[in-house]
Amino acid sequence: MPFHKKTQKFNAKINTVTIGTGNRTVTFGGSNTFPFYSFDAPTEHTAKVGIEICDGGSDTMPDCLKSYYEGCTCMADIAKRAIGFEGVDFLVLNLEGGDPNGENKTVEELLAVIKETADAVDFPLAVKGCDHIEKDEELLVKAAELLRGRNVLLLSAKEENYQAIAKGAGLAYGQLVGAESSVDINLAKQLNVVTTQSGVSEQKIVMNLGSAAVGYGYEYLVSTLDRVKIAALGQNDNMLQMPVILPVACETWNVKESTATQEDMPEWGPVQERGIAMEITTAAANLAAGADAVILRHPESVSTISAMIRELA
Repeated sequence: MPFHKKTQKFNAKINTVTIGTGNRTVTFGGSNTFPFYSFDAPTEHTAKVGIEICDGGSDTMPDCLKSYYEGCTCMADIAKRAIGFEGVDFLVLNLEGGDPNGENKTVEELLAVIKETADAVDFPLAVKGCDHIEKDEELLVKAAELLRGRNVLLLSAKEENYQAIAKGAGLAYGQLVGAESSVDINLAKQLNVVTTQSGVSEQKIVMNLGSAAVGYGYEYLVSTLDRVKIAALGQNDNMLQMPVILPVACETWNVKESTATQEDMPEWGPVQERGIAMEITTAAANLAAGADAVILRHPESVSTISAMIRELA
């Protein structure tokens, strides 16, 4: 009996979003199939990989990462080095030093870091706040003003501060807005609804559904990604058709598998390898479940995941 291939076609598709300007842009989204189902329809834009650097520079890097930035003495040097690694599609500046429970850098200090980084590289750029609601409200709006004309992605607007970021960054300066919820399809959709009601175009919004390292309640994230993709494509829900970007690095490099010393856990093997393995495994799972872009920190993770995307696209 002959085999007749039956494709699964959707009339709906994920929105496309472009970061950057001119010849230095990156576009993701646009799919109308399930992840890596290129046998059902051609892939318009493959998944993208961002590399994350932090405002603390090499001082805050894990030891297995510092050698890759040897000789870099400032954020400009680090940014230039980061975008040169194999497989990097866009640069992400994480401003974790602004956290009041950490270093508590001022908004002015962080803006200086943004300016130094942005001036050093002509490359698609995303800026991630310090995950403090009130501080990010001020920081991301001022970052949007500072980076006007660069078409950057600002991560992230949350339920508690979306109005200020959507209006101050998305509307006033035309930047892209990351809408961050907490691993729940209903919360994600509601945040998209109110953000668009604030005046931000659906084509200017990227979803951050929340994240987790594999082994740490990860099944909740996978089920949420699955439900979002099914609703977006199968039910043509336009409030869930924004592309999904997931910050992987900030989750995987803080879990015990990535931080416990070999002396404490000899059966786990070298700590340098464990952190990379956690990052690669989590990123691969995120992409297979429906993420359109992931944010990684280690160059080896970036090159491995980029190679996987090329092979499966």
